[in-house]
Amino acid sequence: MKKTSLLLPFMFASIILNAQTNPAILEWMQNTTIKGRHYVSGNSTPINDPTLTANVQTVQYSSNFVYVSTQGIPAYIVGPYLDGNPSQASNQNAIFKFPLNPVQNTGTLVSTPMGNIGVFVNGVGMFNYSDGVSWKNSTGAFAGGPLGGTGDGVWNRDAIVYEKLGFDCSKGHPAMGNYHHHQNPSAFKLDLNVISTICNLYDADGLYAIDSTQHSPLIGFAYDGFPVYGAYGYRNADGTGGIVRIKSSWTLRNITVRNTLYTGASVTAGPNVSATYPLGSFREDYGYTAPIGPDYLDEHNGRFCVTPEYPNGIYCYFATVDENWNSAYPYIVGPTYYGVKTGLKVTSITESTTTYTAPSTGISNNSAEALDIVVFPNPAADFIAIQLKGINKENLNIEMYDATGRLVNKTNIYQGSTIAYLDVRTLYSGQYIIKSFNSKGIHTQKVNIIK
Repeated sequence: MKKTSLLLPFMFASIILNAQTNPAILEWMQNTTIKGRHYVSGNSTPINDPTLTANVQTVQYSSNFVYVSTQGIPAYIVGPYLDGNPSQASNQNAIFKFPLNPVQNTGTLVSTPMGNIGVFVNGVGMFNYSDGVSWKNSTGAFAGGPLGGTGDGVWNRDAIVYEKLGFDCSKGHPAMGNYHHHQNPSAFKLDLNVISTICNLYDADGLYAIDSTQHSPLIGFAYDGFPVYGAYGYRNADGTGGIVRIKSSWTLRNITVRNTLYTGASVTAGPNVSATYPLGSFREDYGYTAPIGPDYLDEHNGRFCVTPEYPNGIYCYFATVDENWNSAYPYIVGPTYYGVKTGLKVTSITESTTTYTAPSTGISNNSAEALDIVVFPNPAADFIAIQLKGINKENLNIEMYDATGRLVNKTNIYQGSTIAYLDVRTLYSGQYIIKSFNSKGIHTQKVNIIK
């Protein structure tokens, strides 16, 4: 990849991306055949949703905007939601509009609100940190959102903390049918420190698998049109310095009482810090300091930088995680947008557009030469998992052969998913070959079955 040492703000200001190269047109996962699947509590067998189509159905663009039509359903299995959430992921029948040439907001900054603040490349909603609940000082309790009433709106509850029980294996859940992620969309079970056991009974994956050796894929776009990446990137903004975890500059404050903001401003009090309301319970428990290195982000959780999709540089948000790959505030975007927010959900397209038909582009994340796949456990006795690193832009076929060349099992990893399983309980002990392939290449690996 071509690197450059020019000043990135200058580079960004000079870029006008055309339809042939603009990732805001090219990077959406288009699909009309893969259907949604979901779990219900108490049943570890997924249920097929024949009326729900996964990922993005059409992409249309004009000179200034791209329009993304989607039902808002991922290819990975969703649910169950063990906090009593009565909602299920349902067809959003959505058209999302994004600017093709986003610009910095040089005026009053716009806060990221509740509801969609962007869309992931699989058409799934992107939400901010909030669950709509805040502390009500006069009653000494929470109010708002699903609890009803109205809180003070000063000490705002963090959904990542308070809704953890209701997140599925993919770290998502629905609000009135709108399935979405507040955080990095990689499965709980893939974190270095696993903080939820939901995957134990209701196994699923996510949009991508974190890989600390590769630049993270482009996973979505915020409503200001700027791209959102996963957790890892180039250390330096010009694309040099190796691959590192890109870090938030928001950190927990050293406080015991909640009556000021990190800026020093006095506000209506919230509950004192305690075992019941530990630090991190509220957005206002975090304070921002200027980035201490090139791999730290600004107050919007982004920076100007070179990426694989933008070799000349652009402003990018990152879905931040900590050293254990657990989600790190402000998680994706926020608490304010960097750019001018012109993206939104529309009911129709009112200008002339061109429909973009995606070719079979294979594996994203700079893996044009080979498929980056991990097969485990090896040896195995019951099941074998095939895990694709990065983000999967094309269905991947999986076939298993015995020593005579006989096909004994097969499955696939759908576009927008990262993992598949082969049941080997009925196979004899011995050596087998697992072949994974699509239009971009073939990966083969020997595995041993031991009974």
